[in-house]
Amino acid sequence: MLYKKNQTSSLDPKLFQNPTSEYRGTPFWAWNCKVSKEDVDRTLNALKKMGMGGAHIHSRTGMDLPYLGKEFMEMVHYSHEKSNELGMITWLYDEDRWPSGYAGGLVTKDPAFRQRFLVFSPEELPLHEEVKAEEGGSSARAISSGNREFLGKYAIRLENGYLTKYHRLSAEAPVPEGFETWYLYREISGDNAWFNDEAYVDTLNPRAMDKFIEITHEAYYRELGDSFGDTIPSIFTDEPQFCHKSTLGFAEEKKKVVLPYTDDFNETYKAAYGSDFFDTFPECIWELPDGRVSANRYHYHDHICERFANAFADNIGGWCHEHGIALTGHMMEEPTLASQTAALGEAMRSYRSFDLPGIDMLCDSRELTTAKQAESAVHQFGYEGMLSELYGVTNWDFDFRGHKLAGDWQAALGVTIRVHHLAWTSMAGEAKRDYPASISYQSPWYREYHLIEDYFGRLNTALTRGSAEVEVGVVHPVESYWLYWGAREQTAGIRQEMDYNFQKLTEWLLYGLIDFDFISESLWKDQTPEEMLTSEGDFLIGKMKYDVIVVPNCVTLRKTTLDRLKAFQAKGGHVIFTGTIPSHVDALPSKEVSAFADTCEKIVFAENTLLTALAPYRSIDVHNDSGLRVRNMLSQLRNDGDNKWLFLSHCNKMPNPDLPRKEELLIKIKGNYRPTLYDAMTGEIREVPFEQNGGNTLIHETVYDHDSLLYLLTPACDAGVSAETVQETAAPETTLTLPELMDVTLEEPNVLILDLAEAQFDDGPWQKKDEILRIDNKFRALVGYPLRTEAFPQPWVHPETEEIRHHLALRFHIQSEITVKAPSLALENADETTLILNGEPVPSKITGYYVDPAIKTVALPDLKPGENVLELKMPYYNKFNVEALYLLGNFGVRTAGQTAVITEPVTRLTFGDICSQGLPFYGGNLTYQVPITVDKPCSLKIEATQFRCPVIKVALDGEDKGRIAFSPYSLTIDEVKPGEHLLSITSFGNRANTFGGLHNCDHTATWGGPNYWRTTGAAWAYEYQLKPSGILISPVVTEK
Repeated sequence: MLYKKNQTSSLDPKLFQNPTSEYRGTPFWAWNCKVSKEDVDRTLNALKKMGMGGAHIHSRTGMDLPYLGKEFMEMVHYSHEKSNELGMITWLYDEDRWPSGYAGGLVTKDPAFRQRFLVFSPEELPLHEEVKAEEGGSSARAISSGNREFLGKYAIRLENGYLTKYHRLSAEAPVPEGFETWYLYREISGDNAWFNDEAYVDTLNPRAMDKFIEITHEAYYRELGDSFGDTIPSIFTDEPQFCHKSTLGFAEEKKKVVLPYTDDFNETYKAAYGSDFFDTFPECIWELPDGRVSANRYHYHDHICERFANAFADNIGGWCHEHGIALTGHMMEEPTLASQTAALGEAMRSYRSFDLPGIDMLCDSRELTTAKQAESAVHQFGYEGMLSELYGVTNWDFDFRGHKLAGDWQAALGVTIRVHHLAWTSMAGEAKRDYPASISYQSPWYREYHLIEDYFGRLNTALTRGSAEVEVGVVHPVESYWLYWGAREQTAGIRQEMDYNFQKLTEWLLYGLIDFDFISESLWKDQTPEEMLTSEGDFLIGKMKYDVIVVPNCVTLRKTTLDRLKAFQAKGGHVIFTGTIPSHVDALPSKEVSAFADTCEKIVFAENTLLTALAPYRSIDVHNDSGLRVRNMLSQLRNDGDNKWLFLSHCNKMPNPDLPRKEELLIKIKGNYRPTLYDAMTGEIREVPFEQNGGNTLIHETVYDHDSLLYLLTPACDAGVSAETVQETAAPETTLTLPELMDVTLEEPNVLILDLAEAQFDDGPWQKKDEILRIDNKFRALVGYPLRTEAFPQPWVHPETEEIRHHLALRFHIQSEITVKAPSLALENADETTLILNGEPVPSKITGYYVDPAIKTVALPDLKPGENVLELKMPYYNKFNVEALYLLGNFGVRTAGQTAVITEPVTRLTFGDICSQGLPFYGGNLTYQVPITVDKPCSLKIEATQFRCPVIKVALDGEDKGRIAFSPYSLTIDEVKPGEHLLSITSFGNRANTFGGLHNCDHTATWGGPNYWRTTGAAWAYEYQLKPSGILISPVVTEK
């Protein structure tokens, strides 16, 4: 049990104010180098200061300890010991990178365990052929090996693109006149650099997953089993999937189609359906005429999904249950009907064997469907929590506003375990482009992050208690979607409509503040056993008792679903059919559902109609002061003994978050309660004014864009407590005039990026200036090294020392208007690099590091006014990282296009973008020193509404007065004495202009993966693409 402290009858206020580790975040801790004890100490100490409760040990790109080997396990042991010492929790992760199942290639060295897939081809293919190596990726996409087995030949007749007739033939049989020939093969997946030059695993094969468990889980159990279920609560599985299904674009085109498969698939298919899968295979590819749907296609999708859930989740989850550790993590491609059909079949089915189901929310997306599917399983199976891998691919400039809002909406939809993506151990080489930001010591704001972690920890102490109150169930429509997995020219319209309806239904209910759970048809038959259909007791779906079930736009229902809907209605349950009435049962034509629907409520598929039909089941409603229901809030209601918890949060990002938006809310709660506000941002607990009217509790609240509300609702019948009306004479306010120019303190040396260089390869000629990663790509291609992008084998796979056959020289022309005293150069591989400045050798004496220990600093001689020429000579081999350099010192920098010139040091600034004031590449913290004078005792209000920094700190005369991070972007300092004062306003930095994609001019790009730094064509610019930084307009300081 993770939340042992929840067994108390009520929430301890001390626990709420100071949450313990299990309620706090636990980021992915990227092990991306030859991890040492020093690395462990540095990272865990930083995470502790940030308010984290633990970390997931996650092998990622750059791992240089043999995966699961002796040294690796020694570091795991040491990390566990260090975490225990710090009062933190160790969370395990089951793979070298992702997706889970191949154990870094140790499983798929055996071809029997490699992924298989079907290839349906209009051309006969050789059973063995040499194929050109494909560029791999981090998914189960089919990679050809040329290693095939012939499975069948088919005679196909299409009329207007529809399948009118087909025959399965022997290899030698002639094809009848008027038919086309297609061939079916099983192919074994080819090598993929991402999978360490092996392949992804056959996730449909229980024996393959047994091997995965033997290599991975058993290894951890031998080493750390005594701590399972205690200081090691779970093991994370990441993006398991099968070979992604494809379709034809046009029905009559002659292109290959790929579908997932495993060697004994037909045997288990026959056992399940009593027919031979191959006999009817063409129905998986083409549409039948006259609008008919194929039960055989439906059976394929259902059986592939069952084989996957059984082999992967059931197998691993069963092992975890037996060994006292929770299975957690998330599936692949969950958000849409299309995406989950292609990669999983359905997402919810696998949750049956998880203990802490999870989701993955990248790019600050709002995947309400993804979260609701997982939360539904948590409710129905009675799991104690839900996990989210969040903040991934949000880049260096994602601020505290983003962290809070992204965490809030997910908390409202059940997330209790926040897995931050991610905290790097090292920034060496490609690691610094592994989906930043690093939510760790490399970010200059890391010591401030406890503001966020304290908040979510407090929230979790309440939202993990008791059980969710949900009255509405919704039958999940994914199985109807399977019926249309055919050629896109014929099915795209209906598929897009089905996905649109799926998304809209979810949004209408959640933004309409009617919480609900999805009901998976495949799970329902076990969640409501047969005997419950006729028994006297409550009708339960797992642990949940719903009052109403909605059937939305389904084409087919399972017979087991229909039976349960009938029994639910017979026991007094309310069934609503909205939109299309199912015309099939188990994918076969049937009027049975239509006849049943005639005894139920039937409504059109429209937002207001649906919300009106569900109004009797509404527990919460929130309106603004104009009488409109709010459209950007989510709710969660929980039962905790006789009391309830209500959480309300904003969800969507504001069009312009710089402009504070005030909302006056009327919150209506069904029932008579006395509300107590638990302020998770401050830890304060206080009663709030309320009214009781007509069996409802009414609360008036004023909120801003990033606010959330957490109430404890205690049953009470009284008149309520009105807000005290105090007639105050408004004190006159005076806006202070701030200086236009003020002193500034930099926490780090200023920096000049050196990433545009002339290059010389071996003894060749010097080549014209180019960007550093482009230079590396060019020479890698020249000598046949793989490109340093995301998909290359891990260093631990090839531990051998490389023979150095090549050398690279780089030359930078540094322009300076001043003499720069005692500068430093920050670079990687300093011990292998020869430095020459203005023709004179420079000793590579390491003096420290810049941002990360992988980026060492070396003292340089003074720079002279004018041009300074810096040359570097280095060995060039496959594992060598050619990276940008960072010139550090007491100077300013002026940029224009692709040029940068050193200027006088920055000692004074105005409010505004610091990029144009001598600090274009500076990513550290800086403090504006603002002198002010007040004439009389007063309070000071500081408002800073437009900033491009994670968070702002305010101090008065050296005394910390608080933080500004969220709307309305203000704080008040009381009891200020007359006289002169120094207002210190610290803008915490980010590394976007230091380590970001400085030449990516696709300003709409959101996917901050390795190729974000390697754009081409119109998305590339040699001119620096800087992002505004600092406090952009003067704060407003008023006294009263």
